[in-house]
Formats: sequence, structure tokens, C-alpha cells
Amino acid sequence: MFIQTEATPNPATLKFLPGQTVIAKGTIDFRNADEAHGKSPLAESLFDLTGVEGVFFGHDFVTVTKSGDPDWQHMKPAILGTIMEHFMNDQPVMTADVQSGTETGSGQEFFDAGDEDIVKTIKDLLETRVRPAVAQDGGDITFRGFKKGVVYLEMRGACAGCPSSTATLQHGIQNLLKHFIPQVEAVEAV
Repeated sequence: MFIQTEATPNPATLKFLPGQTVIAKGTIDFRNADEAHGKSPLAESLFDLTGVEGVFFGHDFVTVTKSGDPDWQHMKPAILGTIMEHFMNDQPVMTADVQSGTETGSGQEFFDAGDEDIVKTIKDLLETRVRPAVAQDGGDITFRGFKKGVVYLEMRGACAGCPSSTATLQHGIQNLLKHFIPQVEAVEAV
């Protein structure tokens, strides 16, 4: 088994591509070991490694976020070994009682009933133009709400805590949404 690694715009996060499906649908973000406990054997094993601060699963990749102290040169071999051992032993990524591909996140969506058409267009643009590009960098962006012209998005995986995430939101996503939807005035992270 050969696992490719890719740098992400976030220097604290690396993307690992095991060459097979990680989760069939959606994305899953674990921001600490407690969130992964009993839900994902792979995430639990990765959190057992010194310096691992976050684990994110996409369709065909795993991103790992480290705390500031350890160097990638020291962490990368252990992470590669953990992922390789997991897949070579044909272990499940998620436990059977946890639905694979559910999106973990903070809270329900919010928007006014009269804004349903605007929200549908926002979600379509995010799904077709934004999420595929962000997934290439090892992350994900999900819609959380729309209120008084402001779109609220949650950044996950490599995007969470990324130094360039503000620029991505303000210049990339905000400009795209404003271009197609005049009612959008701003984009903010939650």
C-alpha cells in the first residue's frame, strides 16, 4: 500500500491519500480525541500519536492537524504507519453504530423562511464550485446560516485555523456569492 501525502495551505495540517475510499459520503471532522472515542477506530489511533490535534475524513483522504510543537518530519512516519496498518488490517474507519459520512458540526442551519430560494442558490454554489476546490486542500466548508445579507459558513479540516482562510472567505467565496446573489453582502466563519 502506498499512501501519498500533500501539503495544504494550512502549515499545521497534512493531507494523506491512502488510494482508496475513506468514507463513502460526506465529511467527518474530529477536533479532539473525545469526539472520536467510540466512533472511529482510525481517528482514535491517530489521536494516540503525540501532537495530533485534529482528524478530518473526506471521500478519499485523511487530513491530520498537529499542535504547534512537534515537527512534521517526526510525526509523518507514525501517521503513515497508523493509516497503513489500519487499512491493511481491513478495519472500519467508523464504528458500525455510527453512520459513515455524517457531517459533524455545530448546530442547526438558520435563515428566514422568505430566504429559502437564496439559501438554495448559496448551497448549490457551495456544493458545485467551492467544496470541490476546498477538498483538494484537505478541508471542507459547510453552510450554517444566512441572516441580513450575511452568509455564515463553517470551515473544517485543513481550512479550520488556516492562516489563509480569511482570504479564502473574504476574497474567494464572498466575491463568488456576491456575483451570483446580489442579496449577499458578506461572508463570515462560525
